[in-house]
Amino acid sequence: MTTGRAGRGRLLHDLRRDGHDSWWLRRLGVCASTETELSEWLMQQPWCGHHPRAVLADRQIRGHGQYGRRWVAPMGGVWLSAALPWPQQQCSTGLFGLTVALALAEQVESTGLQVSIKWPNDLMIESRKLAGVLPTLVFRGSRVRLAKIGVGLNVNNPVPPGAVSLRELLSSGRCRLRGWQGAVLRALDRARELALEPNMVVCQAEQRLWASSVVDPGSGESWQVRGIGIDGRLLLEQGTRRTSWTRWADSPGQDL
Repeated sequence: MTTGRAGRGRLLHDLRRDGHDSWWLRRLGVCASTETELSEWLMQQPWCGHHPRAVLADRQIRGHGQYGRRWVAPMGGVWLSAALPWPQQQCSTGLFGLTVALALAEQVESTGLQVSIKWPNDLMIESRKLAGVLPTLVFRGSRVRLAKIGVGLNVNNPVPPGAVSLRELLSSGRCRLRGWQGAVLRALDRARELALEPNMVVCQAEQRLWASSVVDPGSGESWQVRGIGIDGRLLLEQGTRRTSWTRWADSPGQDL
């Protein structure tokens, strides 16, 4: 495992130039998982809540996504895990994840691309996956102590079937990895601003929803999407029947 001090310094310089100067960063060459590295950092240097932290890796060999699925993270993409002070002290994990997804969508949309949000945690370009987020909230009692987020964004890396990278959509000059690492960190700062306007987050996320219907994987029933709840749950209907889905369990986390 190596720490890219020069690359970290250049990235911090870019962030400070843009007014995002509060980040503590660790940048690695290859690691098993940025989430594991972040957790170890938080154990070694306990969370005080003043500075957001992020671990970035050029490549992960044992990253994981939703339901513990393998998170393919080869060279060329943005792979990071971050710990953030979160302004909404009573928040659901679902709303937190959507807030980050919306802020990241805004960064990508600034290039002129049209982005959809596949509930609850993927960014899509047409029918292909561009990015994913993996949210966790750590509580003290009923209040959020810190927010943790894993982000994967395909930039110049090879992608599996059903996914897309930015290099397929933009000119090479707009696909510099360091620039997109900075864009993701700026999106996380933006997400903390958006957290203060949850109704707007829900409205904007609804406008970007990728699908108007979903299929229940258990029953095979098709449901129409009628919106997103203020806690981030997906609201569904089937004729006169109504239900909702949640994906992320809200439970107390370890005290870091």
